[in-house]
Amino acid sequence: MYTQMLTSQKGGELISFKVDGEERIHQGENCIDENGKVYWKRHSPILFPIVGKLKKNTTLIGGKTFEIMQHGLARDMEFEPITKLDNFHSYVLKSNKYTLARYPYEFALYNTYRTEENRLTTIYKVVNTGLINLPFGIGGHPAFKIDQEELAKGHYYLEFEQPEEKIHFLYLIDGLIGTDYARNRIVEKKYILLDSHTFDNDALIMKGITSHKISLINADKQKRLLTMDFTGFPYLAIWSKPNAPFISIEPWYSIADSVKSTGVFTQKQDIISLKPEETFECKYTVEFF
Repeated sequence: MYTQMLTSQKGGELISFKVDGEERIHQGENCIDENGKVYWKRHSPILFPIVGKLKKNTTLIGGKTFEIMQHGLARDMEFEPITKLDNFHSYVLKSNKYTLARYPYEFALYNTYRTEENRLTTIYKVVNTGLINLPFGIGGHPAFKIDQEELAKGHYYLEFEQPEEKIHFLYLIDGLIGTDYARNRIVEKKYILLDSHTFDNDALIMKGITSHKISLINADKQKRLLTMDFTGFPYLAIWSKPNAPFISIEPWYSIADSVKSTGVFTQKQDIISLKPEETFECKYTVEFF
């Protein structure tokens, strides 16, 4: 297979990945509905220093209130390019006056894309460049192109690599994590069926997953479109806009605030904390077919 990758300094974001000339990534602002409205303006943003929403979009850090909007600030920042080869693109975002006014921690966030044949690996690395502990959340949000007519007919489904006995679906209330679990959407312990109404009530967010891989499949064409290896990520979210021509499969290390959140940033569930000079790294790989 012949692949082509295109990335952007804005957000250090992957904006195109073609396999044998066929685009496989949602095309953001270039993808509009019958009324000329953009479904979703992004492609594959990095979520940092939060995943999901904060309660009232604010948090307490050092006794002061800071506003951080949904999924954090990195996705809207200009990254600095480091390396750009045909099969390897790397960027870095370093804390600056803008970030420190909204998230008062010093950091370096590296975003790297590596291709090998039909596989695309996305690597995130966070370095604590400050003198105090660095708390943060992080996650991926890649959106993959699908056919709307096939979706409406219910031809798409997701398949885990092994039976899921302990999986839980988190219940969302206005973007925050509720106290109860949502209805389990797994069929025969391995499959999530997709149609144009799957996301009428927002994302499907899962924890307790045993599998390390999940595949997107078109049942009508008996074709596996892609397989994602999300080894190490404790959460996986599936999301789209209702009847939109993409499915976002999102590996996360952390989640939104709960409805009972204290609002203190360091008390967020699953927050990662790095000591000065420490490094955190994670990656996920998508194999396209």
